[in-house]
This record gives sequence, C-alpha cells and structure tokens, in this order.
Amino acid sequence: MNQIQRFLLVAACLVSMSAAAQWQWLDKDGRKVFSDRAPPPEVLEKDILKRPLGKASAPVPQTEASAPRLSGIDKDLLEKKRKADEADLAKRKAEQEQFVKARIENCARAKQARATYASGQRLARINEKGEREIVDDAIRNAELKRIDAIIQSDCN
Repeated sequence: MNQIQRFLLVAACLVSMSAAAQWQWLDKDGRKVFSDRAPPPEVLEKDILKRPLGKASAPVPQTEASAPRLSGIDKDLLEKKRKADEADLAKRKAEQEQFVKARIENCARAKQARATYASGQRLARINEKGEREIVDDAIRNAELKRIDAIIQSDCN
C-alpha cells in the first residue's frame, strides 16, 4: 500500500509540473494571455509576466511545427456563401428581366400614343379636375415632345 501512495504522489507532482509550464503575457490591449506556447515575437520582453521553469529569458519564437495547423477553409461557410451568391445573382437577374420588360412595354405604349397624337385627329382628355378638355395644338406639341423623349430613352 505504501508503494501505491508513493506512485500517486509522484504522478501528482508530474501533473502539476506540466501545469507549471505555462506562459503568461500582456497582449497589445493589456489583457493577460495564458498559453503553453511562447508568445509571438511582437510581444515585448517587459510584457512577459511568467515563463515555464527552465526556459531562457528571451521569448522563444513559434516555429511551424509548434504552431497550430489550421486549414483556413470552412467548407460549410463556403457552401453557404456560394448559395447566397447564387441567390443574389438570380435575384438581380430577375430584377433586370423585369426592368427590360417594363422598358419594352413603355416603348410600345409610347409608340402607340405617338401615333395617336401625330394622326391629327381631334382628341380629348380628362384634366386634373375630372373635366373633359379638347387637345389643342399647343398641348398636342408638348405631349409629342414628352412622348418622343420616352421613346428615345426606352426604345433604344
């Protein structure tokens, strides 16, 4: 029984020694950082608060072997981003198609109105008060100019 107690005591000491092998330093924001790896090279010597026992006074730079290996690629995130981009592209394409359809419809209506006003027939329209008024030459010419501007913008 005495040997088991000694073994447990030695094991507990070894475990506590591995916990003592910790680095402690202040980061650029003044927060304490605890790690089992040496601080990065940009950490100043005065900011290192604690080193593992038996380590040199200068910070040990991290090597590729001691740095964590991160692939830097999150496949789920990439898939979500790809789907969001596809949805955005489809939405923009649908909006563009709607805009083109509206321009085609406006062009057709403007051409029809142009033909009506250019025919020279007597026309009447309803004014803001809801009254019927006859279109004279001044109104006809102003309306033809407005329709021509619509045709030029939407039919080209």
